[in-house]
Amino acid sequence: MTIKRLLGAALMLACAAHVHAQQALPMLHTEGTKWLGADGKQPALRGVNLGNYLIQEFWMMGQENKAVDDQCKLEAVLDQRFGYEQRQRLYTLFRDNWIRQRDWDLLPKMNLNLVRLPFIYSVVEDEKHPRQLRADAWKYLDGVIAEAEQRGIYVILDLHGAVGSQGWEHHSGCAGKNKYWDTPEYQERTIWLWQQIAARYKDRSAVAGYSILNEPWGTTPENLAVVMRTLYKAIREIDQNHVIILPGHNLGIDAYGKPSDHGMSNVAFEMHPYPGHFGWGKPGLDVHQNWLQCVGEGDNVCKWKTKLEGLNTAFFVGEFQPWAFMGAEHGGQVMRVTYDTYVANGWASTAWAWKVLTNKGGQGKGTWGLVTNAPGAAIPKLDFTKAPLADIEKLFRWYGSVPYQPQQTAIKWMNATVPPTPFAK
Repeated sequence: MTIKRLLGAALMLACAAHVHAQQALPMLHTEGTKWLGADGKQPALRGVNLGNYLIQEFWMMGQENKAVDDQCKLEAVLDQRFGYEQRQRLYTLFRDNWIRQRDWDLLPKMNLNLVRLPFIYSVVEDEKHPRQLRADAWKYLDGVIAEAEQRGIYVILDLHGAVGSQGWEHHSGCAGKNKYWDTPEYQERTIWLWQQIAARYKDRSAVAGYSILNEPWGTTPENLAVVMRTLYKAIREIDQNHVIILPGHNLGIDAYGKPSDHGMSNVAFEMHPYPGHFGWGKPGLDVHQNWLQCVGEGDNVCKWKTKLEGLNTAFFVGEFQPWAFMGAEHGGQVMRVTYDTYVANGWASTAWAWKVLTNKGGQGKGTWGLVTNAPGAAIPKLDFTKAPLADIEKLFRWYGSVPYQPQQTAIKWMNATVPPTPFAK
């Protein structure tokens, strides 16, 4: 065979392998309360959030600072100090280092098969030219889907920061704004954004679904339901295949009513239960036992199972935190039984979060990250209003090479043949 034919044969094999990889995961959908694959089987969807990657939360990278405490403030500081083009280059440097090949290689070792990808709108839309795609609009979403797909991992695309911000909190990208709800233009641009995403990925089976708006707490539950129904219809004009995940309010999902009564199908509700955090008790075995085993009078899994059965709708636990500050052994055990409980109920789930880096390093009693920086590999804290450009570049590169310390007990218990019994007396 000639060299030309050999090269041609190799190219055909490579293309065939690429097509096979894209078809390896069956397309997911929901029927009633169940997540199902195209093969009719119910998958066990256990996952984690790739937080701080495509929308920054400064506590996750050792840069908590009142002066620069959200992404919008950092962007403004970098624009003012170095100019827009340099800011764009720095953000590319940051993103290219926050999640790297080593992260993708570690994820399957945790026995996880789902990632939620939080992103701010300006990753895709050109912030200076509304309703136009960035030149590199699909670089990161495409990259995540490809890396996940190769490892048998599904991806949920999560609009974590809409244009105008959908809440007052820093994790919407711009703290204290909350302009999304009273600005029709921002809502229209969000429809445009999701239609671009839907057009690109409507046939991509590695995409598990669209989490259309993260923690939209800047409005009433009733208005949330109305606006999300409009967004649902706009996405369905483009994509009839993927699960559309309807975000709950911090007051719950009751305002939506039964989705099928409003012509919605192939949907799931999303909530973020955080036993042990944010005023819901303290980290420890008791608070997780109450939630998972339905002990006491508080909120629990059984109550949500009954609610969802009444609504005949599937569930996505988009964020939760079962291991932080629990100690290594209890943290790993509670993590495993939490996933097992959600799987037993047919729920998809993604813990927060994959990676949290600190100024001290080390897991201690359990950070919020399944991986963190190793002891002795401290993350320096910068004052972005004064730090030299070279120091910012060095920090962003360091995020990609700093030695890791994974949660070893998470690896152990997530792969254990016999599940733990942390609540046994």
